[in-house]
Amino acid sequence: MALATPTNRPGRGFTAKGWATRQRIVDAASKLILEHGVETATLEEIQSAAQVSASQLYHYFTNKSALILAVIDHQTEAVLGVHRPALDRLDSFEALIEWRDVIVATLDAQNCVGGCPLGSLVSGLAESDPIARGALVESFAEWERLLRSGLVAMRDRGVLRNDVDVDALALSMLASVQGGLLLSQARRDSSAVRVAVDTAIDHLRTLTR
Repeated sequence: MALATPTNRPGRGFTAKGWATRQRIVDAASKLILEHGVETATLEEIQSAAQVSASQLYHYFTNKSALILAVIDHQTEAVLGVHRPALDRLDSFEALIEWRDVIVATLDAQNCVGGCPLGSLVSGLAESDPIARGALVESFAEWERLLRSGLVAMRDRGVLRNDVDVDALALSMLASVQGGLLLSQARRDSSAVRVAVDTAIDHLRTLTR
């Protein structure tokens, strides 16, 4: 299932300059929402931060809900853009460790501030916006599919047993990452996500041939 990015979400076409303006609005909204929350970040503040007029903002987004969906697209691509290179070549325990290192390094680079952008959006939207929640479910499903593909590759290479449940393992690993990211954000210490991912990897080691 394709992610609903600006290139494949249904809608009118824009010029290159128009797409740049639209992206500037999405960038500003993403930053304000991540820093202050969905409810606190108003359209007026987003308009000011993006340096656009109200008419420009409404030219690209009919309302805040439409803008939030674009923010979800943007943050999904940003998050998976970090993870995808490592997960695309995930076929061994060494590759899993490299992926773990990517997660920890990314978190350390931002001093554990902000946590997972997708997780933050879930906290602000899951109970109030069912359409946004559905979009976030799709985003996490894509992340889960990347993990599953890597685990399938490990199974096909004979690293993991043939009878392992790759669906359950992928979901479990994603849940471990999310829990670790949340605790690391609260504690301002990446050790929580490191331990969570390492424990998941250690479990995989018990499922070898």
